[in-house]
Amino acid sequence: MISSVERNFHRIDVEYFRILYKTYVRPHMEYAIQAWSLHVKDIQILEKVQQWATKCVYGLKNNTYQQRLKILGIPSLELQRKRGDLIETYKILTGKEDVDRNQLFQLSPNKHSTRGHHLKLYKKPCRINVRKFFFSQRDVDVWNSLPSSVVESPSVNTFKNRLDDYISRNGRL
Repeated sequence: MISSVERNFHRIDVEYFRILYKTYVRPHMEYAIQAWSLHVKDIQILEKVQQWATKCVYGLKNNTYQQRLKILGIPSLELQRKRGDLIETYKILTGKEDVDRNQLFQLSPNKHSTRGHHLKLYKKPCRINVRKFFFSQRDVDVWNSLPSSVVESPSVNTFKNRLDDYISRNGRL
């Protein structure tokens, strides 16, 4: 997909790249990403695709990958995956998805904690990597570290906006 974009658009500027990338490339790399578990090798392959794609922008080839991402205003795929996981977790825990949350998540038994939010999750111990990288386990620590102002959002869009603000303030998840 990237090569056809590069072949048909000889001089891609930043704005055209954002449109083309978000329309044609990123959906292919993120399709059903919450459902299938990523391993280090898969993550590296997908990240290399994005690295190559960002080099297609006129004048950015000699910049580092992080500099290109900043100039283009797009997040790394790792950050995008974590953000997607957190959005899906929010939908499931707040009943906005027609999924039984008890099948995937277990709320933390410590209900009397004064820190954090009321939807803290229990992270089950895992012996094997397959379970450790499963959707309901891989981002429990990140979810539990979110402030209550983000987690207790009234709608999905509000959650996304507050999560993006939290990421921009902290620089990471």
